[in-house]
Amino acid sequence: MLSARHFRKEFVNFEVARNIYIHICGTDIIRDADGQYLVLEDNARCPSGVSYMLENRRALKRTFPKSFEAIGVRPVEHYSDELLRVLDYTSPNSAPDPTVVLLTPGVHNSAYFEHTYLARQMGIQIVEGRDLIVRDQHVFMRTTLGLQPVNVIYRRVDDDFLDPTVFRSDSTLGVPGLVDAYRAGNVSLANAIGTGVADDKVMYYFVPQMIKYYLDQDPILPNVDTYLANEDKDRAYILENIEKLVVKSANEAGGYGMLVGPHSTAEECNRFRKLVKAEPRNYVAQPTISLSRHPTYTGSEFAGRHIDLRPYILYGENPVVIPGGLTRVALRENSLVVNSSQGGGSKDTWVLYGDE
Repeated sequence: MLSARHFRKEFVNFEVARNIYIHICGTDIIRDADGQYLVLEDNARCPSGVSYMLENRRALKRTFPKSFEAIGVRPVEHYSDELLRVLDYTSPNSAPDPTVVLLTPGVHNSAYFEHTYLARQMGIQIVEGRDLIVRDQHVFMRTTLGLQPVNVIYRRVDDDFLDPTVFRSDSTLGVPGLVDAYRAGNVSLANAIGTGVADDKVMYYFVPQMIKYYLDQDPILPNVDTYLANEDKDRAYILENIEKLVVKSANEAGGYGMLVGPHSTAEECNRFRKLVKAEPRNYVAQPTISLSRHPTYTGSEFAGRHIDLRPYILYGENPVVIPGGLTRVALRENSLVVNSSQGGGSKDTWVLYGDE
């Protein structure tokens, strides 16, 4: 853990409001050729994509307005209400009517549509770093009527850019003094600083062991078999079998920093061999799993395309699992990469009443 890129030693022994560190989680789930469900990875830093889940549902309800009630599809539209309830609950000092804002990097961010969408759905202000100011360890929002205190920040800005006085000094996206106000307990952040450790693909390897150690239980859904390149035996196996494996950078997202061995050239495989040798801590490998497929309209016909599922879990007073999720689709034929940044698409996901 100490070697994870998103480990923040500044927050060791730091207590957050309500003792909740991960308020929003998106866990990626796949189904293999045997029909077994597996956890592919966790997204606990700034999980994205939920706006596509909501917009997909809106689009289908307009197209097939009578089908949802007739079939008994459970709603997902309450996600924004549930998220706002979580954010209100984590307000420091239990403020009776907390002011919640969504902090965005700005219009040039690839997820800006989602930021504006969620802020509008929750009825809260969307702000950039320049809209906030810290005075006497309290955060305020600049408004036309003067400064307004801020209690909770739903931040869609990575740790590195949150506060130039603590992290990257060249950041213009964050708020100087924000971490000081956070440490003083005068503002809550969702998700908490340092939760990116859970996104580290090396940490993923140890999650089943964590569950066993802390809860004395076995995980209901197993992980995908994973090899750690910083282990000598695993590294040797990866280097010898790289053409058969999926190799991932430990801290990349969006389908970047990844090699799908069976679909890669000899030159690409050799390049990743060099990367693994040069920085073994930064790479893991997994067997290539043929993801389940779903009929997908390709523009001229329906054809099978590989998919995965990202359900969303909210944790406030009680954990809430949204009865749906984001089904991501690899739109290119035979591709296993479902990420939207790599040309993937998405589908509405139905959970029916009575399904458990």
